[in-house]
Amino acid sequence: MQQEEALKELDREVKRLKRIASEWAGQLHDLVEDRLPASYEEIPGIAQSTYDACKAWADANARLKAASTNQGN
Repeated sequence: MQQEEALKELDREVKRLKRIASEWAGQLHDLVEDRLPASYEEIPGIAQSTYDACKAWADANARLKAASTNQGN
């Protein structure tokens, strides 16, 4: 039962991190669509934040998949 709760919590975390990654991706998209080339200096910061958010999601998603697989055993 406790393991099931941990899985649910991890699933919520994955969903939260995916939302954050999507928000950063949207900011990057808006920069490209609406503000370039004038705001080119914003590229590194927004790109790094987008990368970091996507990496955090990918790491959490990998933990969720591993935990889900282990629960099945």
